[in-house]
Amino acid sequence: MPFSHHSHSGQFCPGHAQDSLEEVIQTAIAKKMQVFCLTEHMPREAIDFYPEEIEAGETEAHHLANEAAYFTEALRLRTKYAPQISIVIGFECDWIRPSSQTLINRSLSSLPFEFFIGSVHHMHTIPIDYDRDMYLRAREIAGGSDERLFEDYFDAQLEMLRALKPPVVGHLDLIRLKSDDAERSFKAWPGVWSRILRNLDFVVEYGGLVEVNGAALRKGMSEPYPNKEICQELLARGGRFCLSDDSHGVDQVSLNFHRVLSFLNEVGVKELHYLSLVGEEGGDLTSAPDDRFPRTRIAAVSMEEVKQMAFWQA
Repeated sequence: MPFSHHSHSGQFCPGHAQDSLEEVIQTAIAKKMQVFCLTEHMPREAIDFYPEEIEAGETEAHHLANEAAYFTEALRLRTKYAPQISIVIGFECDWIRPSSQTLINRSLSSLPFEFFIGSVHHMHTIPIDYDRDMYLRAREIAGGSDERLFEDYFDAQLEMLRALKPPVVGHLDLIRLKSDDAERSFKAWPGVWSRILRNLDFVVEYGGLVEVNGAALRKGMSEPYPNKEICQELLARGGRFCLSDDSHGVDQVSLNFHRVLSFLNEVGVKELHYLSLVGEEGGDLTSAPDDRFPRTRIAAVSMEEVKQMAFWQA
């Protein structure tokens, strides 16, 4: 699959990823990827800094400057590599509390981003994908069980979806990563499953793309985010899928995409969607994400066409 809608670099996410942004893009080109979206993390409040950010003495001002530097470098690299790959410039949001919307709107208004990924990495303000100890702290606040925390997670996700209507929904079931059983069927918990179906209905209603994110595979899970049962429900609702590697450096660019291809075949997905810019559409143009992103378009391509692309021979 020659598309990714989710990526990070060590240059602009130090301590979280590796390698320069240019090295990541060069790797995508070498692998004959056609569309590579850039989505470094947006600034967060100091109270939400990760341990390595606190240790490094980072400040909110530093995060704002980092975002501006990222956008400038992304524009330079897009111009430099325009003949070889389509680059769409966005960011990944962090929905931590309802007031997060203020920070997200600041990113959207301060720089002409072309899309963003809507993600939830925190529950009760605590990161749930950083390490097991933090996950357990969040679970205790939720009532002491994975089931209760999962319910809270999908409720917070709906808050994010309603407030932001993100063009791309990031790793929809990330909450399972540090849980007691990451392979457990969500259907075992009716309260959790009903919340997932409710969220899928809303995404389909406003027209968001749900990324099939291969990062779950490199983290030891047998299925990408979201898992098969969720993808089947999204497919049955007429939902739209896009593809992401969620790479954090050159070693992870398009990692496990062959396994993701098999997964999509099992689910029964016949069509993938991807973002492109006006004048760069290669597939069947379907729509713009929304009026916030006038240069961005959503294109569609059949899985049969995807299987014939040069990426697989690279």
